[in-house]
Amino acid sequence: MPRYIIERNFAEQLELGDDDKVKIKEINDEEGIEWIFSFLSADKRKTYCLYEAPDAESLRKAAKRLNIPADVITPVDRIDPGIFA
Repeated sequence: MPRYIIERNFAEQLELGDDDKVKIKEINDEEGIEWIFSFLSADKRKTYCLYEAPDAESLRKAAKRLNIPADVITPVDRIDPGIFA
């Protein structure tokens, strides 16, 4: 499945409760996407999230349903240091 990085900029510091985590999982499942992991900036106002998804539109739909930003969606391929060994 294709992978994408989503850059999200938040007006306030990001905080997720248990109910938020359940809702995110439910909506992601319904849209056919998987949140792999995220990096959170030191000020907790920006995230870079790695997802697997059939297409960028499914990521936009999930973000809209969750009322969270999806400012930049970039398709990515995985590389690691092992390819240079």
